[in-house]
Amino acid sequence: MSAAIASIPYAVSPPVSVAQTRHLTKTYGSVTALRDVDFELRRGELLALLGPNGAGKTTLVRMLLGLANPDSGRVTVFDADPREEAMRYRVGAMLQVARVPETLKVREHIDLFSSYYPNPLPVAETLRIAGLEDLKDRRFGELSGGQRQRVLFAISICGDPDLLFLDEPTVGLDVEARRLMWTQIRALVARGKTVLLTTHYLNEADALADRILVLQHGSIVAEGTSAEIKARAIGKQVRFTSRLTPEEIRGIAGVLSVTSDRQKHEVQVQAAEPVVRELLNRDSWLTDLEVTSAGLEEAFLALTQNHNSNGSN
Repeated sequence: MSAAIASIPYAVSPPVSVAQTRHLTKTYGSVTALRDVDFELRRGELLALLGPNGAGKTTLVRMLLGLANPDSGRVTVFDADPREEAMRYRVGAMLQVARVPETLKVREHIDLFSSYYPNPLPVAETLRIAGLEDLKDRRFGELSGGQRQRVLFAISICGDPDLLFLDEPTVGLDVEARRLMWTQIRALVARGKTVLLTTHYLNEADALADRILVLQHGSIVAEGTSAEIKARAIGKQVRFTSRLTPEEIRGIAGVLSVTSDRQKHEVQVQAAEPVVRELLNRDSWLTDLEVTSAGLEEAFLALTQNHNSNGSN
């Protein structure tokens, strides 16, 4: 009897979809910005949307916000059309194209945008989360670039949205301010909020994302956890100091690429052990040897460059 009970799988509730696209396609003239994209954003997760410039990230975000209409396919947010007014009360967005009056003070901006929502956060709480308590009486036009980013972040969260779009939120921030924003973003997800993050800082995606989606030429070329994306990168990296020339290193079987700065070399390899043995055979004075797995940056480049080489447009 115990064996029979053990064989019964536990009932696991499937993740709740907050936003979806099905066969989504969008063109601008002769340019296909999105091509048959199937996408899902799940409740309580942070999904990082990565891709080179022109990959289709901004177009996908605009579709999910109801700011652009698809040529074909379907977009839903909270099981409804994102263009419906009721959806806007549940969504916050920090976009790079945002423009706000420079003559208003920081607190006035928060007051104004909070008034658009039925149940906003207290203004003092919004200022605290964004680290703006000491800047609340400063005019927006007097702020630095990093301080303006924090105001835009505050505007995006002041309505206490269930779904938050963050487009390059840490651009212009110093290291300390960036880490503070990471902490606040994590706190939002811990409260059950859903976040779609676009960033060019791959270490940011690596540190924050539950899932990563990579776009290239309007198509999804990879999707998964950071570890799963990294696993798709080829081989490992070998760093060392050697008197061998880049041409000699490049001629070793299994070497995929070589980057050199005088006698310091960084090599991408399929398998590290045979390459390292051959390097030591050829140069007994080789030093500073370091072997690491490919990181998210290497995986990202491998995915996007491979997609380019396949002629996908």
